[in-house]
Amino acid sequence: MQTKTINGNAPDGGRPDRDGPVPGGPGDDGPNGPETGTAGRWRADSAPVLAGAAVAVGGVGAFLALADIASPVRAPCTLFFLVLAPAAALAAALGRLDPLSRTVVAGAGAVALDLLVAQAMLALHLWSARGGVVAVAVLSGGVFLAVSVRRRRSGARGRGSRTN
Repeated sequence: MQTKTINGNAPDGGRPDRDGPVPGGPGDDGPNGPETGTAGRWRADSAPVLAGAAVAVGGVGAFLALADIASPVRAPCTLFFLVLAPAAALAAALGRLDPLSRTVVAGAGAVALDLLVAQAMLALHLWSARGGVVAVAVLSGGVFLAVSVRRRRSGARGRGSRTN
């Protein structure tokens, strides 16, 4: 039995080259040699490292703000914490969205939460940088805790209600 493949868009009618492998097919090593997949593996391995570095920078920012240490990195690291903590909490709560939508909504929600905290503290005449960092940390921790409790309850409910 003989199988023919026709590709009308190719200039040669889609005929494979008899002298070498079909581009993109088995045996094609590409322009840079055999494909090993190291780039994809490197990206997958670097995600937890980048997440850990982001948490560390945010933690340093919160520490510098709470300890009132004068440092040139205090403002950027604190700002990073003020955006990262609520964004991570909201992203955990929005687990069913696709990654791009979750990132956009969590980022916008983080900015909105920061603005609401600042507005409430200003309206109550309680504004301070330390108080703002503590308020954002407490609210973000509360969202993380609520998500954790919700997932734990839904997991227990799902296991307990199964019937065979």
